[in-house]
Amino acid sequence: MGEQQVKAGLDGVIATDTEISYLDVENEEIVLKGYDLIELAEKKNYLDLVHLLFEGSLPDQQGRLSIENALKKEYALPENFFNLFSMLPKETHAMDAMRTGISALAGYDPQIDDRSTAANRNKALKVLAKIPNIVANSYHTLQEEDPVPANPGLPYSTNFLYMITGKEPTNLEAETFDQSLMVYSEHEMPNSTFTARVIASTNADIYGAMTGAISSLKGPLHGGANEAVMHMLLEAETVDGMSKLLHEKLRNKERVMGFGHRVYMKKMDPRALLMKKALYKLAVEKGREDLYDMCQRGEDIIREEKGLYPNLDYYAAPVYYLLNIPIPLYTPIFFAARVVGLGAHVIEQHDNNRLYRPRVHYTGPRGLHP
Repeated sequence: MGEQQVKAGLDGVIATDTEISYLDVENEEIVLKGYDLIELAEKKNYLDLVHLLFEGSLPDQQGRLSIENALKKEYALPENFFNLFSMLPKETHAMDAMRTGISALAGYDPQIDDRSTAANRNKALKVLAKIPNIVANSYHTLQEEDPVPANPGLPYSTNFLYMITGKEPTNLEAETFDQSLMVYSEHEMPNSTFTARVIASTNADIYGAMTGAISSLKGPLHGGANEAVMHMLLEAETVDGMSKLLHEKLRNKERVMGFGHRVYMKKMDPRALLMKKALYKLAVEKGREDLYDMCQRGEDIIREEKGLYPNLDYYAAPVYYLLNIPIPLYTPIFFAARVVGLGAHVIEQHDNNRLYRPRVHYTGPRGLHP
């Protein structure tokens, strides 16, 4: 094989054709099936986006109702499923508990070996329906709390938040959480999506692909940053404390989580801007404008000192904090929202499959003899 240029981290390498999404950084647009994700998040809801990614179009009222009813039929987990979580060590990370739960679901699916578009869509909908139950109640079980059963009378996203907190959210809380699920739902080809497609390319089932994606998303360089952001805000405590903490981190050449992005290097992540607006509304409603001010001070400092902009995690973290979501669930919620995007990618991969099998640039020795 002739010499070829190595792209560390596969930067700029085009891995596949897709009709699902595209990051148009220059025009500050995240394209989903032809629509701007930010405009969708402002005007539609999460189930509209589910219909768009799984069916190829935005739904009318009947289509939205059909998707919601299909999900509600699958909310329940198999009998005695929570025993699985009760057997885990109490110190188990919420991402690991979720990974275990998704993997275990495979054994209950009679369509496990069917790779057809229809079967894959059914399986993706099942995971989407059950993941609020897995996220919320694996955590409750590990905390030795009673599981919170689903409330089918609530909309999908509202029910998800209710199962986490045990309290029915206000309209603003429900709308904000739904919007957060939308902006986390799909983002072209990050590490976890690439992982899912690589696994699916072996003709592995959708549960295996999603289990691998969870492992990828757990890494702090991908999905775990939102938790780190909230711990930083809690450590800072005040606006002045934020200034002091960030300047100290910069002097010590420490990485500040929630800033910079492999794609958004010269402009602010448009999803972060949307969550910033959502944070302001929540902060006003809850009398926590100080938290918003801390985030703004942090944004100003890092932009001035490092030329970096906030990514989605920076503003999603305080939004989730004001929604009374436990910090260990921030990344599992990220993944739960991304199930719809991952499902669409696995379906597309299976529909037009080619096994991923890259080569390497060998830098080791040659010609050695024993």
